[in-house]
Amino acid sequence: MAPWHNGTCTVNNILLHYTRTGGDKPPVILLHGLMTNGLCWSALARELEKDYDIIMPDLRGHGQSAAPDHGYRYDDHANDVAGLITALALPAPVLIGHSMGGMTAAVVASRTPNLLRGLVLADPTFLSPEIQREVHNSDVAEQHRKALNMSLDELMDAARTRHPHRSAETIELFARARLQTNMAAFEVLTPPNPDYQQLIRETTVPSLLIFGDKGVVTWEVAAALQQLNSGLQAEQIPLAGHSVHIDQPERFTAMVKTFLHAITS
Repeated sequence: MAPWHNGTCTVNNILLHYTRTGGDKPPVILLHGLMTNGLCWSALARELEKDYDIIMPDLRGHGQSAAPDHGYRYDDHANDVAGLITALALPAPVLIGHSMGGMTAAVVASRTPNLLRGLVLADPTFLSPEIQREVHNSDVAEQHRKALNMSLDELMDAARTRHPHRSAETIELFARARLQTNMAAFEVLTPPNPDYQQLIRETTVPSLLIFGDKGVVTWEVAAALQQLNSGLQAEQIPLAGHSVHIDQPERFTAMVKTFLHAITS
């Protein structure tokens, strides 16, 4: 495979960094969650790069992208992604987003469907108003503030203890990404989130929802969303939590490949 390259573009008056596999192939954009970055998708990108041009942006406040003092709501992230698609002159890409990236992808698909070919949502932050408030009022931001004072080795050691089955590469990529996450990025946790039921109802592009049996999205939520949008496929992966693509990478990748082949062939 050709070496990946790094690039930047200016969207909405900020600089966004991305990693891209390249080639004259259908484009796929991978959107990461809070406290991670584009390179945290490296394992999936390697599986897809033979057939697709994979673009892995660092969302604002993450990785090597700019970190403005404010502007981290889902509308801001969605506007950045739409701007990235336009700036790179991409022919209708497929968006694949996890967690925060999944909600962001859903907002893009709902508001600018003409920009997209399809949508994959990996356990997006489809939370009830009560859970949104619980998350916002939790100590997650304070825990991250403490993590920023830790060394890379300390973060990696802690991650190995919590996730003994994760690969060494994943442990390091996620630890490095954690240290590159600006505190301002936690603004995205401020309620209310976009109404995810309305987003799915308004989505017209082919869509796939993938979730674990121990994550955010439940079968009940998935079934209700399919009632709102008959074009939404839903797949649950057993023995997987919120990081469904990391917990069960082979099954996740197989589902993504099947979906991409169906809508891009």
